[in-house]
Amino acid sequence: MLKQTQSFNDGVAGIYKVGDIALPGDMPKEGLVLQQTLRYKERTVGLNRFYAALQNSIKVDLVIRCQQIRSVSTQDVAILQNGQQYGIKQIQYPEDVDPHVMDLSLEKVGEAYGIG
Repeated sequence: MLKQTQSFNDGVAGIYKVGDIALPGDMPKEGLVLQQTLRYKERTVGLNRFYAALQNSIKVDLVIRCQQIRSVSTQDVAILQNGQQYGIKQIQYPEDVDPHVMDLSLEKVGEAYGIG
């Protein structure tokens, strides 16, 4: 079976870990620390994905496809070019695409984190 070739032309996403961004000696302050910068392709949020997420009290606002990086987790935050912060709620690894990719289901963050 031939694999589909994927392009990543829609933008750039920064993948951040949540951690302590306080200066040494200051009180700890939770914020975002950049881990990866990835190009992405925006995907359609299908009805099945949308309603399955709602059943688990998650609202999927956006789905992006980017190059597969196994260190990305559902504890991370993605920031897209518009500056909006999104929590990564689900990661899927489609097998019929070349190069290896991951689909990130994203939910807007209610209160934005500071960036360190």
